[in-house]
Amino acid sequence: MATFVVAHGAWSASWAWRKMRPLMQAAGHRLCVPCYTGLGARRHLLAPGITLETHILDVVGAIKMEDLRDVVLIGHSYGGMVATGVADRVGGRIAQLVYLDAFVPRDGQSLLDLQPPEDRARVEALAASEGDGWLIPPQPPPPDTSAADLAWMAPRRFSQPIETFRAPLHLEHGAFPGLRTYIFCTKVGAADAFRQFSVRAMVEPGWRYLELDASHNPHITAPDRLMAVLEGIATGASPG
Repeated sequence: MATFVVAHGAWSASWAWRKMRPLMQAAGHRLCVPCYTGLGARRHLLAPGITLETHILDVVGAIKMEDLRDVVLIGHSYGGMVATGVADRVGGRIAQLVYLDAFVPRDGQSLLDLQPPEDRARVEALAASEGDGWLIPPQPPPPDTSAADLAWMAPRRFSQPIETFRAPLHLEHGAFPGLRTYIFCTKVGAADAFRQFSVRAMVEPGWRYLELDASHNPHITAPDRLMAVLEGIATGASPG
């Protein structure tokens, strides 16, 4: 049995991994998806002072309080920023670090640092025009998201504090020394924001690189395919 902990994406929360829960249970694994402060069921805690560090501490706290060890830590999308910080804080509890179509920051980088200048300007403009200067409204899900899933997601996705995107990551212990896997979702949208990290994982030592025939939210649009990949990671099987 493996213990998976997910650092979820922006505008999202624990609810978004609902389809993965029965698949994980059937495979004999444990799935923990801590909800970030200000999002999902913790929306009532939304405040301008929430930063990337807040969300890192949310996940660190869940791991410590549940006394989780030998964790397969997954960072999805924005959650790659969070997972990198979590692995730095509690690296002794992390067996593997998995980036699922996610940002992979280096020390001192923010999420906005990892985007082209035009995308950064667009995010800042959205916060100024639609988020009272400190919130980023939810961005559209991938176009292959079903109508039923869109209806389910819409009332659960909330604006995200922009400081979570602006704040740089500060590492205390350097890069995670253990096994890192990058899963690149090949049904790419117009922005193609994560290809830069897939290229890095293919050429930089210390990485295992995998591809998934899915769009950016495979836990919603392709849960069975994602489960197959994660099962291989948990068991050490070669991807087929």
